[in-house]
Amino acid sequence: MPVWSQINLQEANSPLMEQLIFFHDHTLMILIMITIMVTYIMLSTMTNKLINRSLLESQKVELIWTIIPAVTLIFIALPSLRILYLMDEINEPLLTIKSIGHQWFWSYEYSDFKNIEFDSYMKSNNELENNEFRLLDVDNRVILPMKTPIRLLITSTDVIHSWTIPSLGIKIDATPGRINQGMIYIKRPTLMYGQCSEICGANHSFMPIVLESTSMELFTKWINNH
Repeated sequence: MPVWSQINLQEANSPLMEQLIFFHDHTLMILIMITIMVTYIMLSTMTNKLINRSLLESQKVELIWTIIPAVTLIFIALPSLRILYLMDEINEPLLTIKSIGHQWFWSYEYSDFKNIEFDSYMKSNNELENNEFRLLDVDNRVILPMKTPIRLLITSTDVIHSWTIPSLGIKIDATPGRINQGMIYIKRPTLMYGQCSEICGANHSFMPIVLESTSMELFTKWINNH
């Protein structure tokens, strides 16, 4: 979850989010090198009283500053396309859950084992426990097993919502009349927080998501108790 004074991305809890962080760092280093190089050239040009006539209308210079940005974009585009492919890949899921967006709460369906359905509302201030977070905790959490490939089916009943958990690197739009899907693989047991990331109306900021990852044994017990 986010913490105070955090300027970086949230800690990854899935292989996909790890790849997104690697890509972020890779692109950031390229941007830093470009910024340093452009700043140096601008400062040296402004502080230099001499004029290099060979640079004026030089075909060689035009060729260089056309090729270098093109090569730089290739170094950014190739890993980006690879991650886009990984985000859309659905690889033999062992579990499928369905999330349905409403104004302004989420409902969930577990239909692989037996028909389990529940709504998930944000907890009001007078319902919070001492160890819970204001505007982030819900009355019914999503329980999922860790180290298990899971497919998510996302849709909506009214307007466009967006099911998002930053630490998993997942953001899927919930569109009325359409079912979108995504894949997650949780690496360790923990609590993960997210929110609707689509402006869906007056109470858009009050439909959080809480996902609790557990072992397969505890998940099976939870399924049997419902």
